Order: sequence, then C-alpha cells, then structure tokens
Amino acid sequence: MATRTDDASYHSSVTDHPQLALAVIMAGVLIAAVDTTIVVLALPEIQRALHVALSSVIWVVIGYLLTITLLATQVGKLGDLFGRVRMYEAGFVVFVVGSALCALSWNEAAIIGFRVLQGVGGALVSANSGAVIADIFPPHRRGRAYGFNAVGWSLGAVLGIVLGGVIVTYVSWRWIFWINVPIGIVAVALATRVLHNEATSRHHRFDIGGMLTLGAGIFGLLWAVTQLATRPLDSHIVAFFVGGLVILGVFVLIELRHPEPMVNLRIFRIPTMTPSLLAATFQALGNYAVLFLVIMYLQGPRGLSALDASLLLVPGYLLGGVVGPFAGRLADRVGPVIPATVGLAVQVIALFVYAQLSNDVTLALVVVASIINGIGGSSFFPANNSAVMKAAPPEVFGIASGMLRTFSNIGMVFSFSVAILSAARSIPRGLAFAIFVGTTKLSGHLADVFTHGLHAAFYTSMVFIAIAALLSLSRGRGRRAADPEVEPATPAA
Repeated sequence: MATRTDDASYHSSVTDHPQLALAVIMAGVLIAAVDTTIVVLALPEIQRALHVALSSVIWVVIGYLLTITLLATQVGKLGDLFGRVRMYEAGFVVFVVGSALCALSWNEAAIIGFRVLQGVGGALVSANSGAVIADIFPPHRRGRAYGFNAVGWSLGAVLGIVLGGVIVTYVSWRWIFWINVPIGIVAVALATRVLHNEATSRHHRFDIGGMLTLGAGIFGLLWAVTQLATRPLDSHIVAFFVGGLVILGVFVLIELRHPEPMVNLRIFRIPTMTPSLLAATFQALGNYAVLFLVIMYLQGPRGLSALDASLLLVPGYLLGGVVGPFAGRLADRVGPVIPATVGLAVQVIALFVYAQLSNDVTLALVVVASIINGIGGSSFFPANNSAVMKAAPPEVFGIASGMLRTFSNIGMVFSFSVAILSAARSIPRGLAFAIFVGTTKLSGHLADVFTHGLHAAFYTSMVFIAIAALLSLSRGRGRRAADPEVEPATPAA
C-alpha cells in the first residue's frame, strides 16, 4: 500500500464510496457506545424487575465489556484471516440477536448471559471497525477518519445517556435493548451494500492454542480485578490473578513457536506500537475511573438521579464530538505525538478541576471539568488510533485494531475496580458499590468523608494520565509512524 499518494490514485478494495462507508462504520461504533451508557442508567430498574442481587447487577455492564476485552484481539485476527468486512457485518448480526434476547430476559442468569452474547457482537464490530477504516483510507487521511469515528462514539454516549433516562422513566428498561434491533438491521443492510468483502487467502494454520491461552489469561486477570471491587482480597482472587499471569506466559511461548501465531510478537518491535497501546491502557484506566467516580459523587453526596447526574456530563461528550475530526486532521498533518500528548495534558487539567469538588460547590464545576476532559480525550483518541494503524503492516490491520481495543478495555475494566476501591477507603465497600449502582444516597458526615476521599482518587487518576502522556511523548524519539512499510519488523499473518 502506498503511504503518501494522491486521493485520486488511491483506490480501496473494500468500498467505492469511502465517505458513505465511514458513515456506516460510525453507525456501528455509535450503537456500541449507546449500549455502554444506556445500561448504567437502567441498573436499578433491572435489579428490581429481575430480582438481581446487588453484587451481581454490575455484571450486566461488566459482562458486556469483559467479553469485548477477551475477544477483541482474537476476532481481529479472524478479520485478517477471513475478511474484516465479513467479521464486521457478522458482529452486527450477533449484536442484534443479543439485544433482542436481552429484552426478553426473565432472570439474572439470562440478562447477564445475553449481555455476554451482545459483547461477542460488540467485539466483532469494534475490533474490525478500525481495521476497515485503515483498509478504506490512505495513511495520510486516517487521522481525520478516526476523528469522525470518535464522533460516533461521543454521540453514542450522549444518546445512551439521554435515551436511557427517557426510556427507563417513561417506557420500560426492556426497550433500551429493543431499540438496538431496528437500528442494527438498518446498519447491516447499509454495510452489505456499501462495504465489499476483500479477498483472503484460502489456506491458514489457525492458532487455537494462542487464542485459548490469551483469552484464559486475560480472563483470570480481569476476573480477579472485578472481584476485588466487590469483596476483600482473598486467596481465591490471588489465585485467579497469578493464574492469569502464568497462562499469559504460556501464551507468549506458544506464539514464539507457532508458524502462524495469532499475535506475531514481532509487531511490538515496531517503534510506535508498544507506547501507543500502553498509552491507550493508562488513558482508559485514568479516564474511566474518573467517570465512575464523578457519577458516584453526583448520585451519592449530591443526591442526583442517574439521569440528572449523567446529563451534567453531556456537554463534554458533545464538544468532544466536535473536536475529534479536527484533532484527527491535525494528526494527519503533524503526526500523532503532538495532538495525542497535548490531549492527555488537557485531561490532567480536567482532573485537577475535578479534585476541587466539594459537597457545597456549584455543579457548574462538573460541567466545566467534563468539557475540558472531553476536549482532551477527543484530541487523544483519533491521534493514538491513527498511530497504531499507521504503524501496522496492512496484513495485520485486524490484529492491530483488536489489540488496541483489548489494551483500552483492560484499562476500562481495571478503572471500575480503581473507582470502587478508592471510594471504599472512606466508606464501606458495599456502600460504595450501592452508590455506583444508584440504589443509595449519602448525607451528613458520610457524604463529607466520601467526597474528601475522592480527591485522592482524582490525583491517582492524574498519575495514570500523566504516564499515558509520557508514553505518547516517547514516540517522538522514534520515527514518525506514517510509513508502515519502512518499519523494520513486518509481521507475517
């Protein structure tokens, strides 16, 4: 693939209509984003309607996210082997089926199980969307494309907040899932018309051992971390954590010896790849921990409903959606280091503003901080995503996109535990968990103690974001990741 070429001479084998194809991909990202925020607002209603235990209701959210995290790299590899567009379209179908089944759920096991199925579809869509964009656009236009893709995520998050509150309040929690069905069907129809399945090789040696050990290893780590959020550290949690690390070590050994590894580890020798992936992890760890903590602050000490609390964060999402394409275009012009690093620095400022919250401060401060945070995040995402995909050779676009989603989601899952554990330093763990779910308010001395404890958590998140900024800045000491074919390591698929 040419690295710097006139748009007139560049032709994608995936589509004849690049802008329309980008709109279809944005729709897929939007649907996935809607389902991350829309469910949070419905947790109290789901708990009451299906008689779900408080310790289990969070798995309605975590089950979806955990599944995407576990499968993103594997399904990205499937996209490289059997066609990224084919896997992307299959993801829509699975997501729609999972949504319909979630709406029909009758008990705790059903809703959590069907959310896992939804997560399989979400993994197929999210892991392959970035790779399809890389297939459609030449390297010097991908930052702008990823910026528009970030708009889909921001708009989806806003729609989830607004629709979730309205639907749960005036209709039924089941319709937060039913609404995905017609949208998903239209998206599938558009995708099949606009996107073409690219030709793939007929002969593959599938790395079953690598797929299973990667999934088992990540599951062990994430299961331990999520359990730590709901109960004290014990031998069971330690066993899962250590076991996960051991299995990941076995995964590395398998990949080093397999003739066609699922993850060719030489990809990490590409100068910009490792810092970009790790920056995504630390940014997600700090950013989403803050999101959880702010919602807990608004629902606990300030006594807001889930809808009112989330609406205060809408301006940040909206402005972030506007900034994303411009940040992506800037990354195309000057490279990813400056916009990504500056975006992270802006997020550090937002965290400092959040750290000034108290129980009598005006709630306008939350809006200001969310706007600053939205601008920073929307500057980081398209630039960092573009850096990963520009660094990856074309034959591993799927695995690179999947790894980016995996690394980012690992940070998201860990951030949930960071938020709960940070809150639990000042109030009982079970009470912190109930505040997050939205079933308990705080007042008096407990509210003051809780808010004071949040300050330390915000400063901790500042450290995570600062680490991400240093990792992003470190890419400036290597070659600019704009020309994938000049990289020294070109992994074989």
